[in-house]
Amino acid sequence: MTSTHVHLLLNHFPIVGILIGTILLITAYATKNEIIRKVSLATIFGMAILAIPVFFTGEPAEETVEKLPGVLESIIKEHEEAAEIAFWVMMATGAAAFMSYIFLMLQHKIAKTSVALVLLLSITTSVLMVRAGYLGGQIRHTEIQANTVAGQAIEKGGEQEDED
Repeated sequence: MTSTHVHLLLNHFPIVGILIGTILLITAYATKNEIIRKVSLATIFGMAILAIPVFFTGEPAEETVEKLPGVLESIIKEHEEAAEIAFWVMMATGAAAFMSYIFLMLQHKIAKTSVALVLLLSITTSVLMVRAGYLGGQIRHTEIQANTVAGQAIEKGGEQEDED
């Protein structure tokens, strides 16, 4: 199994998982359920760990697809930039979730505040991860490129021009 296979196999899990963790955390707040709160924090931390191999197999995956017909460097670059931001925010969110879990277990006075921080971070991370995934999907799924500048260039039969 190559790095590209690993990237393509795992990349959906952190995206969907952070959404699930965030929804669970919102549910925990709404129901004041301590068990759901802990499960949500563990889920968010787990997705941060799972994001590590996804992130580090991205570059090898790029090497595999960048020369394929219909793949535009501009789309790869946009995905890469979005993924890097999403990854580092995910790492911060995962670390905060881990610390919050410990604070909850120790019944530390900062636990409520730290969980609220995780909720804000997880909402932000969810948006960033979904965006990175959407942009990644555009690399090989030309059917979703139609509303992008790159997609319009493909429909016209030419390469998009750089606007720098």
